[in-house]
Amino acid sequence: MYRPPQRIKYKPDPGRSPTVFEAKISRLFSPISYANLQLAQRTWVPAMVPWRASEDGFVTDDILDWYERMARGKPGALVVEATGIRDIPSGPLLRIGDDRYIPGLKELAELVRDASEGQTRLFIQLIDFLTIRRRPDRAKFINRFLKVTRKLEKHLKCEHLSEDEIRKKLQTFSDDELQTVLPPREYESLSRGYRERVTDTHLPHIRDLPRVLPGLFAAAAKRAQHAGIDGVELHYAHAYTMASFLSARNRRDDGYGGSREHRVRLPLEVYRQVREVVGEDYVVGCRYLSDECIESGSGVNDAAYFGLEFARAGMDFVSVSRGGKFEDAAQPKPGWAAYPYTGQSGYECMPSWVSDERGPFGRNFQSVAAIRKSIRDAGLKTPVIVAGGIHGFVQAETALQTGVADIIAAARQSLADPDWFLKLRLGRGDEINVCEYTNSCEGLDQKHKQVTCKLWDRTLLDEPGVKLSRDGRRRLVAPAWKP
Repeated sequence: MYRPPQRIKYKPDPGRSPTVFEAKISRLFSPISYANLQLAQRTWVPAMVPWRASEDGFVTDDILDWYERMARGKPGALVVEATGIRDIPSGPLLRIGDDRYIPGLKELAELVRDASEGQTRLFIQLIDFLTIRRRPDRAKFINRFLKVTRKLEKHLKCEHLSEDEIRKKLQTFSDDELQTVLPPREYESLSRGYRERVTDTHLPHIRDLPRVLPGLFAAAAKRAQHAGIDGVELHYAHAYTMASFLSARNRRDDGYGGSREHRVRLPLEVYRQVREVVGEDYVVGCRYLSDECIESGSGVNDAAYFGLEFARAGMDFVSVSRGGKFEDAAQPKPGWAAYPYTGQSGYECMPSWVSDERGPFGRNFQSVAAIRKSIRDAGLKTPVIVAGGIHGFVQAETALQTGVADIIAAARQSLADPDWFLKLRLGRGDEINVCEYTNSCEGLDQKHKQVTCKLWDRTLLDEPGVKLSRDGRRRLVAPAWKP
C-alpha cells in the first residue's frame, strides 16, 4: 500500500459533538429536496463492497444483515454496493444483470425500509467492469499465454527457431531482459496480469461498448425500480469502464475519446437511456471523480466540466470521490490481481492516518467545492455529495455551511459505527466509535474477504445469534446500539 513519504502520523479529531438542539438546527440534519431526490437529512452512506453476496451474485442472509445494520442508523441515504450490470461470473459481488436477481433485491429494499422506519432512501450503485486477470506464474505465461509473433522472432533474431524453442529461450531471460524484448502490453500481462482497456478497440467487444452499455445500464436500472429500490447511482468512478471513458487517457478515435466533449459522450448516453426507461420521476445520479490523481489523467477542471454536463442533462445528484486507479497500482504478487487502491491514486481515494502535510481528513473538499461552484455558477442546483475522511460533526457541518457540498457521505466512519449519524442527532456523540483510518477494512477488501471493522469485529463474539466470518474469528456486523 502507498504511504506518503512524509509519514506524518495523525490521530482522528472529530471535534465536539452537537447538543440535541444544535443538531436539530444544523444543516447536516436538515432535509434536502431537489427534483426526485428527497432526503430527510443530508447524511449519506456511500457504496461499500462487503463481499457477502453468493458466488453467483444473489442477495444472501449476510447481505441482508449488513444493510439492515446500516439502516438502523437511519442515514438520509444508503447506497447498495457496486452491483454488476452484466450476467457474468464476478465472485461474491451482487449482480443485477437478469430478472432472477429482482426478488432478493426486493427483500433487501423492504428490509432497509423497515429497519430505518422509512427514514432512509435506498439507492443501488450500478457498475460495469472490463476483464482483469491475476498475475500469472512466469513459466506458465511464457509457455501458454505469450504470443510468439513474427515481430518478436525478428527482434530476438530467432527466425530459424521453432516456437517451442523460442519459448524455452525466453525462460532463460531475466525480468529486465524480458522487458526489453516483449511488447509493452505483453510484459504488463506477465508482470501485472492481463487487463482490458476502453482503448483496446481492436477487440470487437471493446469497440462495441458505446453501442452495448446504455442498454445494459438501462435494463439494470429498470430491475432496480421493479425491486422497489428508490434510485440508482451510475458508477462512473475509480478504475472501471465508465470512469475510463471519462479519463484524459481515453484516446479512442471513434467519437468517444480525446476531447472532454467526446469523453463525456457515453456517460451522457447511458444516463439518457436509463432516464428514458425508468421515467422522469425516478432518482438517477452518478458517482465520479474530482481528480484521477494519476499522470496524464483527468483533473478538477475536467471534473467541473463533467459535473456541469451531468447537471444539465438532468441528473438528480452527483456524488464525488477521487483516485482509485489501476494505472499506478502496486505490482500484485503472482496469483493475485492488481488492486486499484494500492498506489498513490488509491491513497487519495482512501487516505490513512499516515499522511502528508495535508492530512487524511477532508482531502477532497477543495476539488468538490470547485465542481459545485461550476454547477451553481451555471444557475443549476443539482445536489453535490462529498466523501473522503469525514468523521466529525464540525467538519461535516462546516463543509455544508461553506458551500463545499450539499450532502455529506462517510464510508469508513459509517463502517466503524453504523449509528454515528444517529448518535450525533440525539446528542450522544461521545458514544461514537471513531474510525482510526488504519484501513484494516481496505486490507480485507483487497483480499476479497468479508469486510469488517477492527473496532468491533472481535467484540461479543459469543453473543447469542452472532454470525462469524468464514474463518470464525470476526463478527460480521457491529453490535446493536439502543438509543
